[in-house]
Amino acid sequence: MDVLREIGLADGDKIKLSENDLQALLSGRITTMLHLKNLMSGGIRIPNLEAKLSLAINPLGNLDLLVHPFYPTPVKPSFLTDDEAQKLEKGEVPNIDKMIFDDNGDPQDVLVEFDKETNEFIVIDEARILAPDRVNGQYLSLDQKERYRKGKEVELQDGTTIQYSVTEKNGVRSNKLAFIASVLIDGGLSFALYHGLNRLFGQKKQQEDADVFSKGYYEDLEKMQEQQKGQQHSRQPEKEFTRSYTRTGSR
Repeated sequence: MDVLREIGLADGDKIKLSENDLQALLSGRITTMLHLKNLMSGGIRIPNLEAKLSLAINPLGNLDLLVHPFYPTPVKPSFLTDDEAQKLEKGEVPNIDKMIFDDNGDPQDVLVEFDKETNEFIVIDEARILAPDRVNGQYLSLDQKERYRKGKEVELQDGTTIQYSVTEKNGVRSNKLAFIASVLIDGGLSFALYHGLNRLFGQKKQQEDADVFSKGYYEDLEKMQEQQKGQQHSRQPEKEFTRSYTRTGSR
């Protein structure tokens, strides 16, 4: 929060980011391009800078705010071959799944993408990618979840196809303009609507039926709306109930 205040993206406890950018940060992805002010780097003050942001856990277990400006020359990760790097830079492949070794010598599966807006290779630990438990009413198998974390396309029974992408503003591509994803939290499902989605990698445009949704989509949409209504009702101020109780003398 202190760093966000310093660069003009927070005022007091209020974060001045769009909902999409805030969710991107909290989900381990990168934001859209932002206008940053008063940055300090190596003792040099940078008055203004266009850059993206992300969060990363440092060796001490704390969160660091990372700045992603445009790089004139991309820096290839040492574990990528020249051929792999060129395919990513040229947009011939959406991502590359690699097994590397961390600083402690332990094996680690990572997903690598190339962000053309910043001219940067983005590396994310696959263990940090949260695969949905259910999409449009269909539960994902263990194999489908694994494919999702590895950046591969996952096709569902209703014809919806999804693909994780750290560089997408919604964190996912799809052959549909929207879908309902849900995860199991404390034994219950928590629903989220993903909309305004970009087409799958390699497609020049969205397919003709991209705005045609399945029965499972509408059923989960209704459940999500009911859940939201219940949450709004549970957030009613307690003092309102207390006044009613005092006035009537009975419950």
